[in-house]
Amino acid sequence: MPEIKVVTEVAGRICALPLQTGASVGHGDDIAFVEAMKMEIPVASPAAGRLKSILVELDDAVAEGQAVAIVET
Repeated sequence: MPEIKVVTEVAGRICALPLQTGASVGHGDDIAFVEAMKMEIPVASPAAGRLKSILVELDDAVAEGQAVAIVET
C-alpha cells in the first residue's frame, strides 16, 4: 500500500493528537494540532486510509514542513 507523509504547514508545538495509530482516516481529517502564535492549527490528512504511524508526541516542537504522521492509502 502506498504511504503518504502528513506534514505540518507551520512551526510550533504539538498540543493535541486526537487519533491513535491504526485509526481509519478520511481526506481532511485532523491528525494533530500545532500550537503556533497562541492558535491551534490542525494538521489534516491529505488522503483517506489508515493511520500507520504517528511520528511526534505531545509537546514536541515541530518545524514547518515536518512530517508528523504516515497514512497508508
